[in-house]
Formats: sequence, C-alpha cells, structure tokens
Amino acid sequence: MEGIKIKDMIVTGFALFAMFFGAGNLIFPPYLGSLYGSKWIAAMLGFGITGIGLPLLGVIVMSRYEGSFDNFAGKGGKLFSILLGSLVVLCIGPLLAIPRTGATTFEVAVKPFFPNMNPYIPIIGFFVLTFYFSMKQSSVIDVIGKLLTPGLLVLLIAIIIAGIVNPIGAPMPPKATNSAFASCFVEGYQTMDALAAVIFAGVIVQSIKAKGYGKSSTIKITMMSGFIAAAGLLVVYGGLMYLGATVSFMSQDIPRTMLLVNIVADIAGDVGLIALGIVVALACLTTAVGLTAATGEFFSKLSKNRVTYLQVVTISTLFSALFAGIGVDGIIRFAVPVLVVVYPIVIVLMFMNLLSPVFNDSCRYAYMAALAGTLLVSLYDGFSAIGVTFTLWKDIISLIPLVANGFGWLMAAIIGFGIGLVVDRIALAIKGSASCV
Repeated sequence: MEGIKIKDMIVTGFALFAMFFGAGNLIFPPYLGSLYGSKWIAAMLGFGITGIGLPLLGVIVMSRYEGSFDNFAGKGGKLFSILLGSLVVLCIGPLLAIPRTGATTFEVAVKPFFPNMNPYIPIIGFFVLTFYFSMKQSSVIDVIGKLLTPGLLVLLIAIIIAGIVNPIGAPMPPKATNSAFASCFVEGYQTMDALAAVIFAGVIVQSIKAKGYGKSSTIKITMMSGFIAAAGLLVVYGGLMYLGATVSFMSQDIPRTMLLVNIVADIAGDVGLIALGIVVALACLTTAVGLTAATGEFFSKLSKNRVTYLQVVTISTLFSALFAGIGVDGIIRFAVPVLVVVYPIVIVLMFMNLLSPVFNDSCRYAYMAALAGTLLVSLYDGFSAIGVTFTLWKDIISLIPLVANGFGWLMAAIIGFGIGLVVDRIALAIKGSASCV
C-alpha cells in the first residue's frame, strides 16, 4: 500500500474521531457504567453499536453517494428526504445538541466552582461567543478545535489510566432490572453521532476526493480510517464506562454531569477538575459553533436563501440559549421521544442503502414499506416515551416480534420490506419489466 494512502487514512481517521468525539457525549458512559455496574461490558456493547458502530457505518454508506443526503434518503421520496433532513439537522442543532453544549459547559465547568450561580449568566455568555464565531464563520475556532481534541483525549486517557490503576471501588451488581445491552443501545442514540454522520459525511468524503482519489479508493480509505476512529472512541467510551462501574455504589439520583465531575475530582483532584472544566467548555464551544454554522447553511440553502444564513444562526442561537437553561438531564428527557422516532428510521435507511446493489431502485415499494413499518413502531415508541398510548395501536405493535426487547422497529422494517418486495414483483410483472432484484 502506498505511503500516501497510509498517511491519508490516519489523517482521515483522526478527523472522523474528532467529528464524533463531542465533549457533551462524555456524560453518558460513566452514567451507564454506574447504572449497570458489573454488567458494564454488556452495556458498553449496546452503547458501542449505536455510539460508535452506526456513525462509522453512516460515513461509509454516505461515501458511496459522495456525501449527498438527498441520495441517501431519496428511497423514501423527495418530500421524505427534505422532512427527514430537516428533522435530523434540528436534532443535532438547536433542538437538542447545541443547547446541550451550553448546559454541559455550565454543569461541568462552572457549577462545581460556583454552585449558586444563575445558570443563564454563563449560558448567555457561552451563546454570545457561539453567535459571534458562527456569524463571522471564523477559522480561529477551527484552529482551537484542532488543538482541543488531542488535549481533551490526553486528559481523559490519563484519568482513565489512573482510575484503572487505583479504582475508586469495585463494580456492583446492576441497580437496573432491564437489559443492559438493549437499554444502552437506545441510550447510544443520545450521542446523535449517527445523525451527524449522514449530514456531515460530505465533508470527510470531499476532503479525501480533494487528494485525487476516485470513488472506490474514497470508500476504501473511509472504511479503513473508520477503524482508527472506532478504536479511539472505544478506548474513551469503554474507559469512562468502566470508571462509572467503579462508582456503581453511588446514588443514581445525581445528575449525569455531576457523576462525571465526582469521578474526576476523586481521581485527579481539583487540578484535574479545573483542567476538565476548561477543556470541556472550549470543546463544547467549538462544537456549538460548528453545529450552528451547519444549521445556518442547511436551512438557508433549503429555503433558497429566502431565510438568510445570519437569520437562521440568530434564531438558532437564541433558542439554544433559552433551552439550555433546563439543564442536561432536562434536555436528555426531552430528547428521548424524538430520538426513538428518528434513529430507527436512519438506521433502516443505512441498511437499505447497503442492500441497494442487490435490490435496485425499482424495489420502491419494498423500501417504502420498510420505512412505513419502522415508523409505525418508532412513532409508537415516541408517544409511549411521553406517556401517551393508544390501545388499538398497542395491540397491533404487540404482535411484532422483539417489541418487548426494544427492537420491534427492526422486525417491522424486515416484514414491511418483504411485503413490499412481493408487491414490487407483481407490479413489475404486470408491466413486463425486469425484476428489481
């Protein structure tokens, strides 16, 4: 293999790692480790599939379409592609991810040192900076981001190693009675990295193509660099989940951010806590700026500039600042019903696109029926998450295998695909066209 390709794989691998490694995601593995204690490995497996595996799969799938979301989601039709794209951008933007960066900054970097401070004071300051850098589309924040990711990684690895060498305690039996794997699979939705992957993969793909690679080489480099990114994420998430398992004797009532703060304070003391606070705050700022800019670009382009970039950025920043005040745990609770609807649809689209060489675009009813089946279950799960149930809908859903395990949407997609495939074959036979397989 040529030296330049090895170099490109390493560079792209670190770029992918930086893209997925958001400071806001650090709060989930310790919490899950503390919740499932001695079953932290099963918890990590479930979390790892959605928090590591699916984002990388998304980038690989998107590389086949040169990063085009329209081509990725087009199997559901043009309107479906626009609606899903808008919802995904809102999730990784002002609806969930951007407010969480501000809330995380307050709870990790400010609250431990100034517990009585009104959260809106630092949050407003955070989003004033976010607006300034997003408005200017300045390269300064990119430079800071490139320095922060390695710095945060080194700090976390040092804390993880210290926590392994001198563990705070021994992992206790799980406090939760539900499946560690299935529950943490759904918890992995909260990283929102699979959603980010299908929107921002074009940046990675274009950077590889700019080096002169063709489509097949681009896919290969993306796949190989994916293993580099996955290895980094596995070390960080796995290490943090183990640290969480070592404090599984603690109460589960404390906020997720405070659990992380307590672990770091116990292992690294005040110096480590100050260092973590500074790095996390700056890393969250770079993430917020990147997501705000991406939101502005997406909706200004979608509206054909009827709504300008600056207008979108202004609205996004104001809403994010207001919403961040409910805190990280409040945002997470709000996110659950949204993500359990959106994530299964994106996952099914990933696998449908992987199967597209076998089932070509003539299998339109198969694709649409698979998406309809997924939506039938995921939408039900979304309503259930907010305490709303419909008896008839529940009775229908209960007939689908694996519903009790949280994977009813997967079976519904498979059943829908099979039914749609039969309809496709009948329709094509009537027309005298070739099979879609």
